[in-house]
Amino acid sequence: TVSIIFFILYNYFAKLEKEQLKNQAEIVANGLEAEGETFLDYVVTDDIRITWIDSDGTVLYDNEADIGDMGNHLEREEVQEAIKSGYGESSRYSDTLTVSYNYCAILLSDGTVIRAAQAQSSVWALLLRLVPYIAVMAAVAVAAALAVSYLLSRKLVKPLNEVDLDNPLSQDEYKELRPLLVRIDTQKKQLEKDRETLKRTDEIRQEFTANVSHELKTPLHSISGYSELMAAGMVQPDDVQRFSQKIYNESKRMTTLVDDILYLGKLDAGANDMMWEITDLYEIAKTAVDVLEPVADKAGIELTLSGEHTKIHGIPQLLNSIIYNLCDNAIKYNSEGGYVKVEVLDREDKALLIVSDNGIGISKEDRERIFERFYRADKSRSKEVGGTGLGLSIVKHAILIHKADVRVDSALGAGSTFTVAFPKK
Repeated sequence: TVSIIFFILYNYFAKLEKEQLKNQAEIVANGLEAEGETFLDYVVTDDIRITWIDSDGTVLYDNEADIGDMGNHLEREEVQEAIKSGYGESSRYSDTLTVSYNYCAILLSDGTVIRAAQAQSSVWALLLRLVPYIAVMAAVAVAAALAVSYLLSRKLVKPLNEVDLDNPLSQDEYKELRPLLVRIDTQKKQLEKDRETLKRTDEIRQEFTANVSHELKTPLHSISGYSELMAAGMVQPDDVQRFSQKIYNESKRMTTLVDDILYLGKLDAGANDMMWEITDLYEIAKTAVDVLEPVADKAGIELTLSGEHTKIHGIPQLLNSIIYNLCDNAIKYNSEGGYVKVEVLDREDKALLIVSDNGIGISKEDRERIFERFYRADKSRSKEVGGTGLGLSIVKHAILIHKADVRVDSALGAGSTFTVAFPKK
């Protein structure tokens, strides 16, 4: 702004100086015409140079320089213009006085020329004259800007400082803040949800620890009791083999329990060390059924496999765990003469695994919890068949890793059907 104003003022003052110079030249010309050469003796000019030039260019008078040292002025631009038209003007650097000048020349009636000249104000000279005013204006402007900025910024920031973080959406001062407030509210709700999840996880961890301790304590007590009796010689020779078998069975139960816990821990971590591949679900089901067939025959259960070949992208080891544990549970919680049917179906966008039985079934209340670790719907039956209580937990984790869905249809005394839908893509 200062630069623009300065440019305008400089041009205005330059034009004003030229007009004043022309007025001075006309006054001197009129005086010479009226009173002759003697008029020049009374001319007083503070900063205007007056030069009287003869018609042949000879300098007759100059109020600032010695006319003897001045050359012929006939070829000067303003003199030539005055001789031709009666008036002439120009601006140039004066070799005589080494200053830039504005010149104004007027032709007199006797053919001589009167010329007025004035030093042209430089840009820096004008700037120096304006500096005090510019400084005052700048100081006032800065002070005003600081004051207004301070007050305005306080007003703008006030709604931000007053945001209620417990209820951010109650703030409606600025619509531009709405996305931020929604984000804060979402994160607050997510944080509360995470806290609940952590609390629930901690409860599950404590429950899991208690269950593991309980599950390990029972076989350890049995092993300790039998061993103590044998070490004290309180076991009849005929009973040594039976006691040894019980110790072996309890040890095997402990080993199975620890293996299941470690396997479940690996699934909790996402089974990142297991290889994914395109595999045939029917072939994996056939392998699991072949392994369990002797167990089913011993329990008097008919185990059958039907369906069709279908390819999915999965982890063969986990797929085998799903089928094996579902079939193993169906055999354990069944009665002699019962059946377990395994069926694999190929659908357009998914592969279905269906394991059904006509066993003891599951109550509606228990169906909600059967996939929890160490949860047993029929505790007396579980103790009898020797399960670890982790089979269905392993099934649930393996299903989640494959992004599959499971549906349980069951009722007490009417058997159970587990339907697992695996996505093909």
